[in-house]
Amino acid sequence: MDFVSIRIITADVARLVDFYERATGVRADWATEDFAELRTASATLAIAGTRTVPLFAPGSAHPADNRSVILEFRVDDVDGVYRNLTGFVADFVNEPTTMPWGNRALLFRDPDGNLVNFFTPVTPAAVAKFAR
Repeated sequence: MDFVSIRIITADVARLVDFYERATGVRADWATEDFAELRTASATLAIAGTRTVPLFAPGSAHPADNRSVILEFRVDDVDGVYRNLTGFVADFVNEPTTMPWGNRALLFRDPDGNLVNFFTPVTPAAVAKFAR
């Protein structure tokens, strides 16, 4: 089994795609006006509109309702990314902080309130973990 993507359901696909394109530097591939994907080397972030929910099961997902998932992106220089995002990201949860497990992490919210973590491994153990 391979983990390939995570999908965010939103009421405003264009706004959220624009946010993630600007935050990550990755261009989205649009399938329809209700569905776009940002593909990285390791996984895909899919962004879909509320009109796609009934295709799976009516009422099964609600936009801007997440309080348990954090989307995580490994970056080369989290402090530099923080400087670049200042003035663009409206809701920083914390500034870059070195975590006990060896990542320097920046936590913020996207326009729908989803938590996003940009991190850089900084300890030898964390660097080795992500070198695989």
